[in-house]
Amino acid sequence: MSHTRRDFLQFALNASVALGAAGYAANPLRALAQQKLTQDDLLRFDAKGQVTLLHFTDVHAQLLPVYFRPPDTNIGVGAFAGIPPHLVGEAFLKEFGIARGSAYAYAHTFLDYVDLARSYGRLGGLDRTATLVKAIRADRGDDKVLFLDGGDTWQGSYTSLRTAGQDMVDCMALLKPDAMTGHWEFTFGEDRFTEIVESQSYPFLASNIFDAEWDEPVFEHTKMVEKGGVQVAVIGQAMPYTPIANPRWMFPRWSFGIRPDVLQANVDAARAAGAEVVVLISHNGFDVDRKLATVVSGIDVILTGHTHDAVPEAVRVGGTLILSSGSHGKYLGRVDLEVSDGKVTGSSSKLIPVFSDVVASDPEMAAKIAEVRAPYAAETAEVLGRTETLLYRRGNFNGTWDDLICQGIIEQRDTQIALSPGFRWGTTLLPGQDITRDDLYTETSMSYPAVYRNEMTGQQLKEVLEDVCDNLFNPDPFLQQGGDMVRVGGMTYSCAVNGTIGNRISDMRLSATGEPIDPTRTYVVGGWASVNEGVEGPAIYDLMEDHIRGKGTVRVPDERTVRIVM
Repeated sequence: MSHTRRDFLQFALNASVALGAAGYAANPLRALAQQKLTQDDLLRFDAKGQVTLLHFTDVHAQLLPVYFRPPDTNIGVGAFAGIPPHLVGEAFLKEFGIARGSAYAYAHTFLDYVDLARSYGRLGGLDRTATLVKAIRADRGDDKVLFLDGGDTWQGSYTSLRTAGQDMVDCMALLKPDAMTGHWEFTFGEDRFTEIVESQSYPFLASNIFDAEWDEPVFEHTKMVEKGGVQVAVIGQAMPYTPIANPRWMFPRWSFGIRPDVLQANVDAARAAGAEVVVLISHNGFDVDRKLATVVSGIDVILTGHTHDAVPEAVRVGGTLILSSGSHGKYLGRVDLEVSDGKVTGSSSKLIPVFSDVVASDPEMAAKIAEVRAPYAAETAEVLGRTETLLYRRGNFNGTWDDLICQGIIEQRDTQIALSPGFRWGTTLLPGQDITRDDLYTETSMSYPAVYRNEMTGQQLKEVLEDVCDNLFNPDPFLQQGGDMVRVGGMTYSCAVNGTIGNRISDMRLSATGEPIDPTRTYVVGGWASVNEGVEGPAIYDLMEDHIRGKGTVRVPDERTVRIVM
């Protein structure tokens, strides 16, 4: 049993003893939620060997602590069904030995989310992450620690949009990363992206990005560094389907892809140059990297991102450890490696939930965060409305934030049907909370925000859903292009996730009347975040600001628009 799992079980046991002593047996859930963690508890770790890897990924420009409800639906298909990270709720708790109602259950699952959120508070905050990073560096020594940024760092907030990512760049510099890779960073456009990369004191690594005309690498792919007397090669892998998931016209000169042959060549070159440990910082997504570990040899650790999965301990695939460190600043991943005779001979791993009420704020980072946000303080804090219901996004299918966005598109653009992209980024609001401009932009902040309005036949609508569904549920991870399922408003449908393309979507109906959607009939459809150039329409954040202000108080029942067929 791993050290991480022992920690979870010991925490649950201690809580149970405390409950019995306090007489809480009749209401264990509430009592468990009252158990207190300390910063030392979070940092406790089975330190091992000469090298410590710290992994931070998919923060999506969230500088402050957040609520972020984990998904209730995370479906794996084919060989990846029913195994981490495709476990939620009770199945997740059972797999990792976590007590329901505990701090770790709150950090990792949707179960009892609202009650536990009110008990345990927010997670994340770059000032809290800085505290943990500095504590680990002090304990292990700078000469043993590598801090690696997995990307999706600069995009996803009001201030990141207004500063073109500079707020995040300035704050991340204080964490002193050794390297980074990325995905949404490219949506600031080639010129701005290049400007930032050239200004940083650490490299942007991407083994898989080539010049489209000359077929030559665009960025550095490997950084060699000595840690704890061990030669470590860090190789980067950017999101391979960036030009499909995002607008190609923003970076037309660059070609992406998984390129396992190129990665293998770079791993071999690193080994030949004396690397005793090879680490891949990847934005491929968990399932892609699980397969990659079986086709590329010589990688000791993959620190994966993109799919926002939070796995409490690294998963071993052959000779490779894979750790996915969640999103939105909620976690800090740690892997320790013991190296002998040029080989990894031992390891320990842990995902550290960054409980903002438990971890102390780092003064240096807190001051920088205040500085970069100060010019926008009044704008970000402005209250647009209030929610009576839980607003969340994450999950394979619709969440209530996107239900609200679809409602706004239908009403503001006078459409029958609305589509909202299956983005994983976006924080959570609890029932009774105000909706600020800051909150709205965690769901909508992007550089191609136009809300379109056009006509589509029922057949065209089905083809769109089928295409996106195949991107998500193709049994070959190398053919999955990222994101969750496009969200829908004004309609319902059934989805056979284990079907084949063209045969997964059925029983499409208009929500208003229940009548079947006719393949030959034309419908008025609105949506946003089109990857096409020159799309016209209001920005999604402006449209939704008007919509929320008009409502004053919003109530979005958690009604499922998709019937899942397994």
